[in-house]
Amino acid sequence: MGIGKRLAALAAVVALALAVSACSGGSTTVKSAGNSNGHGSAASPSPSSASGDVKITPADGSRDANPSKGIAVTTTHGTLTGVTVKTSGGKGGKVSGSYSRGKSAWHSAWALGVSQSYTVTATASVNGQPVTRTSSFRTLSPSSTFSTEIINGYHQTYGVGMPILLYFSKKITDRAAVERSLQVTTSKPVIGAWYWDNSCGTAPTCAYFRPRDYWPAGTKVSFTGHLDGVEGAPGVYGYHTLTQTFTIGQSVVAVGSTASHHTQIYVDGKQRYDWPISTGRPGDDTPDGSYLTIEKENPVRMTGPGYSLEVPWSVRFTWSGDYYHDAYWSTSEQGYTNVSHGCVNLSPTDAEIYYKLAVPGDPITIQGSPQSGTWDNGWTMWFKSWKDYLKGSALGEAVKAGPHGSTFVNPSTLPPDTAKAPLHTSPANNAAAS
Repeated sequence: MGIGKRLAALAAVVALALAVSACSGGSTTVKSAGNSNGHGSAASPSPSSASGDVKITPADGSRDANPSKGIAVTTTHGTLTGVTVKTSGGKGGKVSGSYSRGKSAWHSAWALGVSQSYTVTATASVNGQPVTRTSSFRTLSPSSTFSTEIINGYHQTYGVGMPILLYFSKKITDRAAVERSLQVTTSKPVIGAWYWDNSCGTAPTCAYFRPRDYWPAGTKVSFTGHLDGVEGAPGVYGYHTLTQTFTIGQSVVAVGSTASHHTQIYVDGKQRYDWPISTGRPGDDTPDGSYLTIEKENPVRMTGPGYSLEVPWSVRFTWSGDYYHDAYWSTSEQGYTNVSHGCVNLSPTDAEIYYKLAVPGDPITIQGSPQSGTWDNGWTMWFKSWKDYLKGSALGEAVKAGPHGSTFVNPSTLPPDTAKAPLHTSPANNAAAS
């Protein structure tokens, strides 16, 4: 072959190789003419192929994106350098998220709001080239929604046994999805867990957060339910973010014995009082269990077979009507015998002292009774051992909370529990009849 023909053939091969390289995103290499050592250089990707290496989900133009899936940004051959999310037309709010190790992916932390427009802008470096991708979309408007009520009051003070109490307006079947959306922030480190319950009165479903042991006194607690956009049941979505802040007060723990006819009151870990009491008479026995104070009133109208009277200094601990209260009519029996209809009778002076100490969530343990306590007759979360309480979690995980929020953890990774009953946790098997 003549020199002219060889040069023309070589030019055709080089042109073909360049064309293949441009179409394949830079994966093909070309050796320069006259270089036989095999050290060719990779062709740079075109802007369109580099841009295509960054993917945003939901896709641009989506109109009914599933909010429970959140936002995902990925790059196959590059590194993400930034992700911003803007909202418009609706509730708005900041969308937080986190990168994977190596920054090849980013995902929003929580579900997106329903009926909401979003614009996501992602920047990346792909084979040394800066790339920007944008996706604008709108989440679906659900035909069915659920709401959530929190019983804990804003800036209220509660006892060291107080749970976070959530009541849902619809039956929640994807409890794991909802549980993942619940965040607890505490001023002091706390280990706890969520427990799902169907015995919620008029609410179809409820969930309770309880610490492994009683809260540290003085803990500031903030709760955020990132429920907007969470699919709690097929086609049923949350539509709001629920927040609350409250405080755990001083430790006030009552331990009453139906057998010894005395109750001890411990304040901040030390016994302050030892009072004579009279509890439920045979047939109306005050049931065993570790309860929590629910509410108090001075006085309370109490009615029953053969009586109807205003009772002063009354602190309630069961839904069925058991109280620590002033029983001026039974002071001679207090400390000796059980004559009440199920309540814990105190002298007027002692009842007033306890009333003024008590806030909702203070632990009350009744022991020595022939009658077992009944689950859900009051706030009975402390009936269960920590091991049994964990079984009520949809995720089967514990929660580690602190000043920066909460994370779900495998219970087997937790440090040993050293809390002692009855001052720092509830006694084992406390609801069983003695």
